[in-house]
Amino acid sequence: MNSTIQKIREQFEQALVAAFGSDLEGTDPILVPASNPKFGDHQSNVAMSLAKRLGKAPRAIAEQVIQHLDVSEFCEPPTVAGAGFINLTFKTSYLEEQLRCVQADSRLGVAPIEPPKRAIVDYPSPNIAKEMHVGHLRPSVIGDCIARILEFLGYEVLRLSHVGDWGTPFGMLIAYLREAYPEALKSDENLDLEDLASFYRHAKKRFDQDVAFQDAARLSVVQLQAGDEETLRAWKIVCDLSNRTNQRIFDLMGLSPLIIRGESFYNPFLPDVIGELDRLGLLVEDSGAKCVFLEGFTNKEGDPLPLIVQKSDGGYNYATTDLAAIRYRVSVDKVDRVVYPVGAEQTNHFAQIFQVGKRAGWITDDVEFVHTPLGSVLGEDGKKLKSRSGEAIRLEDMLNEAIAHARTDLENRLKEEGREETEEFIKHSAQVIGISAVKYADLSQNRTSNYIFSYDKMLARQGNTAVYMLYAYVRTRGISRKGNIDFEKLGSDCPVVLKEDEEFVLAKHLLRLDEILSIIDADLLPNQLCQYLFELSQKFNQFYDRCTVLDAEEPIRTSRLVLCDLTARTIKLGLSLLGIPVLERM
Repeated sequence: MNSTIQKIREQFEQALVAAFGSDLEGTDPILVPASNPKFGDHQSNVAMSLAKRLGKAPRAIAEQVIQHLDVSEFCEPPTVAGAGFINLTFKTSYLEEQLRCVQADSRLGVAPIEPPKRAIVDYPSPNIAKEMHVGHLRPSVIGDCIARILEFLGYEVLRLSHVGDWGTPFGMLIAYLREAYPEALKSDENLDLEDLASFYRHAKKRFDQDVAFQDAARLSVVQLQAGDEETLRAWKIVCDLSNRTNQRIFDLMGLSPLIIRGESFYNPFLPDVIGELDRLGLLVEDSGAKCVFLEGFTNKEGDPLPLIVQKSDGGYNYATTDLAAIRYRVSVDKVDRVVYPVGAEQTNHFAQIFQVGKRAGWITDDVEFVHTPLGSVLGEDGKKLKSRSGEAIRLEDMLNEAIAHARTDLENRLKEEGREETEEFIKHSAQVIGISAVKYADLSQNRTSNYIFSYDKMLARQGNTAVYMLYAYVRTRGISRKGNIDFEKLGSDCPVVLKEDEEFVLAKHLLRLDEILSIIDADLLPNQLCQYLFELSQKFNQFYDRCTVLDAEEPIRTSRLVLCDLTARTIKLGLSLLGIPVLERM
């Protein structure tokens, strides 16, 4: 319906110009869904916004506008209500024709963007040699979802994982391994990531307390940067082990394939970044360090804050690497948009590097760099979710526990229903339900908000949960089994006849999919897709409970089967964009 809404907007603009002159060209008609369905489908609030400018009562303005408004192709004659709301109701014949078009379209009426664009979504970017934990849940799930939606909308999407694989932490780890576990520097056969994480913690403790160890760690960094063969081999062993372990978790979560492009990738470009900032006159030396002083960022004394891009010892930091990534993504990757789904605590960091990127001329009006801040995952106590020992919970443990909860629930339900299923069915269903529950519970929240993690709530069969949505899909597909109907053979020219209120409500909601995805394209809030799908399942349930389908007379029967099929296809597509597979049986 996006194209229809756009045409209606254009008709409003023409009507405003015809009624009040060319000064109103380009005026936003403020077209929104009707606040009350009994008044129609959409309403324009433009009359209220123009009252002061035109010196007329809003209702008089609205009456004058509709005299020039031609929306007869889509709508019944517009009406004016209340203080001056212009109400529009779609024609039944138009809705029926739109449904027939969507039924015949594999994309369900969602047109790809024109012209095509290239986007990078930067996620989940864990640190090498550290186990993924609860803090990686939201970047992984939300990043994957945003990438899927943008890709479906027609973007060429690069899914880049900007892993932390360079610098001082590696110097510490390699120096520690040389002392405590030198065989690990030759092969990872007897090593796992849990070992590495433990070694890293010991190395960090030594680094904080032992001056001699600090020197050894810094020497390892120098050797790594200089390309020392033994040090590089140790570094590669650590990176390969971490990436393999993380990939196992990504596969369990059902994430789309990622391109690993870590900090080390940008290391050769760091001197050029410093050189270019210097040539542009942006660098200032402060206490031996090279900095860019930021506009709008001050310390307690009110002095401008510096962004350090090269330390006094000549070393680089995260900001330098992030600036190199910005420069590379614009000049080499040729992107139109870069999205960073990262915790809200990094908001200032991104504002600072984006400012430098703009002042350097790398980020222009033609390229959008956006940080999509993420809230935290909380425990039942309202604090950041941690294990009993006070450490961040391992992500893999969280996921496996969700699967275990889902299996227990499934086995109890099968017992209650007196059903017997194969081990393969139970294992597969439990994994899909468990992982989907975790992902949907995260995605259904506004990404900027914190939320409380609860297995009981996310696995509930009622409410806006993955389990409810998976059941909704199974119910729609159950109609085909019950009636022995092959929906694929309905054809693209099936008659659609809307008679009952429940049919109209369901049909109008089905036709909003492209609108919802366009909104998410703009604001990158996937919870709106969850809400749309949840409301769709509710409207379908009301339709199916109150309208006879299989026993209805023709052409009503086929028309209602089309609504059932469109609902199932929309739920399946919507869930796939969330990164959630469907089950044909549960």
